[in-house]
Amino acid sequence: MPFPILETKRLKLIELTHQHANAVYEILSLDVVTQFYGTSPFTLPAEANRLIDIYYKNYLDKRGIRWGIKLKENQRIIGTVGLNVLHLKNKRAEIGYELHPSCWRKGFAVEAVSEVLKFSFKKLELNRIGAVVYPENNASLSLLEKLGFSNEGLLRGYILQDGVFHDTFMLSLLKQEWEKSQEE
Repeated sequence: MPFPILETKRLKLIELTHQHANAVYEILSLDVVTQFYGTSPFTLPAEANRLIDIYYKNYLDKRGIRWGIKLKENQRIIGTVGLNVLHLKNKRAEIGYELHPSCWRKGFAVEAVSEVLKFSFKKLELNRIGAVVYPENNASLSLLEKLGFSNEGLLRGYILQDGVFHDTFMLSLLKQEWEKSQEE
């Protein structure tokens, strides 16, 4: 199956390749981006290439799909969005995303995540999209709640980052809830 390219009014969601490694490195080397990401900031550009390879392998193995978020106006990669822990048999996945801080609070994340939800529920016919979010990540919690996600509760000591265990919230959106929101 060819990699699905998605488009919104301002964005094009594309397959990431090694030619995008510098942009991915630039974003994921920032403390402010990775503080709620579950990993340490990148310190070497080669880490971005390895991550892109992981995204590609996960796509081939049907275990995930990750898009680069490209601004149509200038073709700049401003982040990534996609499905992790994709389980087609059980029709579920978890969504993840990050943006360069210069693109925060401009509606790009809502635009990109909304398009991935549409693809997930319509094309992949998933029933559930989950999201694992640090309780301190108010921006992400607000975004997901705006898109109709429900907070299912606290997962204690769920993520180990930089030698410290962190609690996370588990949020989810079911297909029937998403469909209802599309009618309104």
